[in-house]
Amino acid sequence: MISELVWFDLPAGMRREEVVEGMREAAPAWRGNPELIRKTFLYDAANGRTGALYLWKSKEAADAAHDDAWRGRVRSKYGSTPTREFFETPLVVDNALGQIIEDTA
Repeated sequence: MISELVWFDLPAGMRREEVVEGMREAAPAWRGNPELIRKTFLYDAANGRTGALYLWKSKEAADAAHDDAWRGRVRSKYGSTPTREFFETPLVVDNALGQIIEDTA
């Protein structure tokens, strides 16, 4: 499994409510991606940015989802280019679901 941390800057003056509404709009599409295990939306008011922490089955899945078209939509809506960082994720403890998810690769 791969964790991907994505950040992008928000336009000056964009309110939290607007950011959260964008998250709500995007959520159903992400729910339909069979390669995505989990997505946690992030909001960083102090630094004027938003993003997400993704848990993917593979880096290839992350790259496919975050292609040129996706980057273009982010630039169009928020006026900034997203940054991406990747981390190998051997084990996840999910207390909400009562599960431990282990990468068996």
